[in-house]
Amino acid sequence: MIKLENLERSYPLGKENLEIEEGDFVSIMGPSGAGKSTLLHILGMHDHGWRGEYFLGETAVHRLKPKERATLRNEQIGFVFQQYHLLDDLTVYENLDIPLSYRRYSKSERAALVADMLDRFQIVGKKDLYPRQLSGGQQQLVGVARAIIAEPKLLLADEPTGNLHSGQGEEIMELFRKLNDEGMTIIQVTHSEKNASYGKRIIQLRDGWVVPNNSTS
Repeated sequence: MIKLENLERSYPLGKENLEIEEGDFVSIMGPSGAGKSTLLHILGMHDHGWRGEYFLGETAVHRLKPKERATLRNEQIGFVFQQYHLLDDLTVYENLDIPLSYRRYSKSERAALVADMLDRFQIVGKKDLYPRQLSGGQQQLVGVARAIIAEPKLLLADEPTGNLHSGQGEEIMELFRKLNDEGMTIIQVTHSEKNASYGKRIIQLRDGWVVPNNSTS
């Protein structure tokens, strides 16, 4: 599903050759500053300051114009941000509706999907609140719900449980496992060995390079 060839960031990061199959669940680990989040933002097409080749399925991302990349991202990728990135001037309901606006859903279908997410994450009572009125954990739950509401082909998650208590964190990771079993490709950045164990394989980064044979030695 994903193929990177000689990927290089504009500041010294190293070069990446990496392949991820459709339906994979990959955990990216490594020390702070290793390039984990940078790699995730490149995959999510939020970062354009890189050279090399990036294929998403049959699409050569490196040949796309910025607007074309944005369209592809909105249609196929969900992103769980470490710092939430909810829109402050929109309610919880409206934040969840945003990803659906990029896809061909009717108004009634959008309403049904938002209602399902509110119920699944037990935040029905928060639907008319704004992000500033929520706790960090509640904002993270909304962020996860927003990322998966449109059933993206690829889910990218940057420390997805970092602001949740242990019980909520386990629920999110079990949900990720279920979504992966249903065919969603997931790539998560994590420092948690427990969270990493939910995936099918671990990729270790060090100084911007993939560590051969997934070894940290």
